[in-house]
Order: sequence, then C-alpha cells, then structure tokens
Amino acid sequence: MSDACTIHMIRTAARRIAGHARRTPLLSSPFLDDLAGRRILVKPECLQHTGSFKFRGAFNALAAMDDATRARGVIAFSSGNHAQGVAYAAKLHDTSAVIIMPSDAPQLKIDNTRALGADVILYDRDTEDRDAIGARLSTDRNLTLIKPFDDPNVIAGQGTTGLEIAEDANALGIENADVLVCCGGGGLTSGIALALAADAPTLRARPVEPAGFDDVARSLATGAIQRNNATSGNICDAIITPQPGDLTWPILHRLCGPGLSVTEDQCLSAMAQAFLRLKLVAEPGGAAALAAALHSDDIETDTVIVTISGGNVDPAMFARALDTLR
Repeated sequence: MSDACTIHMIRTAARRIAGHARRTPLLSSPFLDDLAGRRILVKPECLQHTGSFKFRGAFNALAAMDDATRARGVIAFSSGNHAQGVAYAAKLHDTSAVIIMPSDAPQLKIDNTRALGADVILYDRDTEDRDAIGARLSTDRNLTLIKPFDDPNVIAGQGTTGLEIAEDANALGIENADVLVCCGGGGLTSGIALALAADAPTLRARPVEPAGFDDVARSLATGAIQRNNATSGNICDAIITPQPGDLTWPILHRLCGPGLSVTEDQCLSAMAQAFLRLKLVAEPGGAAALAAALHSDDIETDTVIVTISGGNVDPAMFARALDTLR
C-alpha cells in the first residue's frame, strides 16, 4: 500500500505555512539531561499558534483547498487542539469553521475555540454520535471536513515539524537519536517519520502514548491495527484515539521504532520539569514524550529528541502537575 502522504507533500506544506506557522527551536537543559541520564532536546510545539502542532496541519489543509471550497467553510471533530488549530486557520483564511466537541472537553479548549470565531457544537460522547451530527451539518451547510489526523494534507502539515527537527539535528551533528513523539491517531508521528526518513535517516521516530491507551504501540508490536477498549478516562485527552488511522498506520508500520507508554503520574512530573527547567507550559498529553525520555527504560540512544506537542492545560491540572515538585 502506498503512502497517502509523501515527502513532496510535506515540502509543499512547508512552503505554504512559511510565515504563518512558528518555526519552533530545539531546547535543552542540563538538569533534564541529568535526570534522564542522556541528552534531551525538546521541540516545543506548545509555543505554536493556538498552543499545539495542530495549527500546522489545519493551515495546510485549508491552504490546499480551491477558493470555492474554502469559501463555503469547514467542519472538524476535536476535543480541543485540532479544534483551535482549525478555528484559527479558518480565521486567517477568512472563512468559517464549525467544530464538534465533546461536552467533557477541557473548558479552556472549548472557550478558546469559540474565541477564535468557530461555531462550537457540543455533544455527549456517551449518548450521541458525532459522525451523525457532523454528516448532518456538513450536508446542511455544504462544509468540508478536516480530519484530525487521517488526511494527507493534515499529515503533511504536521510533517513540517519533522523537517525542522531534521534540519536542526543535522546542524548539531546528531547522527543517532530516537525522536519521541506524543501520539494519538498518528498524524504528527507519521509526518515526522516521513520527514526524518528523507532528511535525517539515522534518526528514528517512536510513538509515545498513555498506558492503557497504547493502540499504536500494540499495533506496531503485532503488525496489525489494534484498538483501545476505552476512549476516555485519562488526563492525556489530547492523544487518546480509538486506533491508528487508515492513512497513518502504513507509514507508522513502515518507518517507526517500537512504541512507548507512560503513566499519568509520569506525565504530570514531566509537565513540572518542563516548566521548572525550560519555562514551558505543557498539557498532560503534550508532555508524554518528555515523560518517556525521563522515565522509560526502553531507550538505548544517548540522545533523544522529544516533542512537547501541546500546552493547552487548565489551571487546575497545571497546579496538580506543579504539586509533584513538593
């Protein structure tokens, strides 16, 4: 099966988002290195527009549409980060966005999505079918769906993160490293994996997921798509999905190293360390890769590069993370 997304599409996406998305750096801290017993470099996508990497894919997806399609407006499903990315990208393209969000999504993400101009439709994920709601609204309003990860242009946009990692790693002379990526449906991980394979082939992408929601890791271990039994019940809401995407899975299977999983407590600790040592605000799911770098015994490389994929965290949850420093 051929990849629906290609390195050519990622390079095209990089040209589209140039001047719109932020180019985030690689950050380091000797304190984090000491804690992990290895060199850690952090890619802080929590500093991206709307607080997560999702802006990259959303902007690229909108930019790739023809004018007439884009003018009719877009629709998306999201618990928060994709929602905000699509809402802001639509605003920048002077079009409308409808976002279908679970009613139990973090209130900060709901409020921010509305503040960015989107029409937010809340649903009960236990009793209502978001796909049915989306299908009705798409038909009634003639909207175009932007999927959170299983869309070639979204994957390509997220893959620009990998181009930047490869460029900076090459400039630093890094020849061997695991690149740990916070992973839900696999859009960011597969995009980064494609970029690394082209521009930094000695670097290996590895997905990191919450313990008990490690469908990608189990899929990689068995060679076939595995599904999670639950779709909620963990503080890492941003990276919980039922299973790998149909488009992301072939890329993950072909290019990624073994998956890693982290506990809620490890994510909270990583959030605290990111704030203390790098002055970064990370959400639980966005800190998963750093948590693995700090706590996992299944990493053999002397250098790891980690994504902090998002920083949209409620004050109460952030306070909970900071309490781990006491």
